[in-house]
Amino acid sequence: MAPKSEIIFAAFQQSGIIPVFYHEDVNVCLEVLQACYDGGLRVFEFTSRGAAARANFTAMLERKKATMPEMYLGIGTIKNADDAAFFADAGADFIVCPIVDPATAEICHQRQITWIPGCMTPTEIALAEKNGAGLVKLFPGNVLGPGFAAAIKPLFPGLKFMPTGGVEPTAASMKSWFDTGVICVGMGSNLVSKSVVENRDWAALKEKVMQTFAILKGLQ
Repeated sequence: MAPKSEIIFAAFQQSGIIPVFYHEDVNVCLEVLQACYDGGLRVFEFTSRGAAARANFTAMLERKKATMPEMYLGIGTIKNADDAAFFADAGADFIVCPIVDPATAEICHQRQITWIPGCMTPTEIALAEKNGAGLVKLFPGNVLGPGFAAAIKPLFPGLKFMPTGGVEPTAASMKSWFDTGVICVGMGSNLVSKSVVENRDWAALKEKVMQTFAILKGLQ
């Protein structure tokens, strides 16, 4: 059974940084997951963005069980109930979506797994709240901007927020978001860069994660 939502939300808030990653090569996926864990991350979102998503995620879950007992590993880019059911049954710790789909929400509630929908408008946020979301992904973050988060947050005092897309591992970028009251930020290629993956430089990725944590700690 997946961890309860309050445990997932606390892990997200404690981490502050959520890597968002996909790759077709399972070995790359495993090395990226391990490097992030070794760098101190305890929450990881693997995205369902290709044909190898199911097989690679299953392998990552096995690695997590073997060597990363403190890691919360979730699946992202889930757009329908069937995929949500598969990954929930596979052992995902949480499910992240780019949209608000009530059927997916229902499956997540049935499976008792945390559902984190993506929203871009007040109406979508209200629909997410109505369907039981406790944490909403603001997506795409680079389009919405910190100003949107600051304006929307008072309208939904019972919700937590996480921007994904365009957040950079710099003091200025992270501060602009955390100052609005979001509990964490999702980072894709700005954290796990294309060059690091191409060069298979996992030591550099670990160092990047540690540096980003240091920057974040300096803002607190």
